[in-house]
Amino acid sequence: MEPMILQAAAEDAGQRLDSFLAVHLDGFSRSAAARLLEEGCVLCDGRVPGKSLRLTGAEEISVTLPQPEDTELIPQDIPLDVVYEDADVIVINKPTGLVVHPAPGHPDGTLVNALLYHCGDSLSGIGGEKRPGIVHRIDRDTSGLIIAAKNDRAHQALAAQLADHTLARTYECLVTGNLREEGGTVDAPIGRHPTDRKKMAVTEKNSRRAVTHWEVIARYPGVTHVRCRLETGRTHQIRVHMAYLGHPILGDTVYGAKKAVPGLTGQCLHAVGLRFLHPSTGEAVELSCPLPEEFQAYLRKLENKS
Repeated sequence: MEPMILQAAAEDAGQRLDSFLAVHLDGFSRSAAARLLEEGCVLCDGRVPGKSLRLTGAEEISVTLPQPEDTELIPQDIPLDVVYEDADVIVINKPTGLVVHPAPGHPDGTLVNALLYHCGDSLSGIGGEKRPGIVHRIDRDTSGLIIAAKNDRAHQALAAQLADHTLARTYECLVTGNLREEGGTVDAPIGRHPTDRKKMAVTEKNSRRAVTHWEVIARYPGVTHVRCRLETGRTHQIRVHMAYLGHPILGDTVYGAKKAVPGLTGQCLHAVGLRFLHPSTGEAVELSCPLPEEFQAYLRKLENKS
């Protein structure tokens, strides 16, 4: 398998190599990155480094991901809203409630099971035995565009675009309250919540840099319609950042009000846009999908009230 080349920048100076890898390799925790180093899958300027190596900010880092394990996942005939598909990639408009990959409590009935049925053997194995083809994730209760790779070459190319922000993701959401500004940027690190391990939080401890750009689309009494663009892709990033601003996502019972919102079955957060460079042609592919009907119905309700 061809190695993935990462370039450390000046802002990475002083960072441990395993932490750097955890940030730049999608789906890899710091412990998983450390295993890559222990298994000799990483070269730093052509040499085998220690996992505690601290970067100077000018290194070229070569990562050869291990061969994927055989999957025991069962293909399942779950309907998919395919927005784009060719020999290299497939882009799905994921509905609210669909889990992306098997996890404790969700052994099947996931997007991965559906992709295995739809694509057959044509999925990248880089994501591992439980996540074939998965390049990035979106929450179970978030809807919208998600891209999967059909071969390892495409997966590596898309993963590199995630790392250098060439792969752009745009979301729309409804947040509680009225944001004072018309737009802004949240640059606040996200890590595991210090007391609730099922949640994430803005914290300096064991965290990664997280950047969300946002702008107001429309204002309603007690609710603001917002567009968000991810610069980084941390777990629950938009949900955590909006809550950090004091304006949690409407219907988000984890980071906002615990009571469900009448007329909503989940949170009003939708991945509306995706832009990437095609892994074979290098041409820009820009895709979008409409807001889910429930989201649109709630917007109509707000418009009628105002």
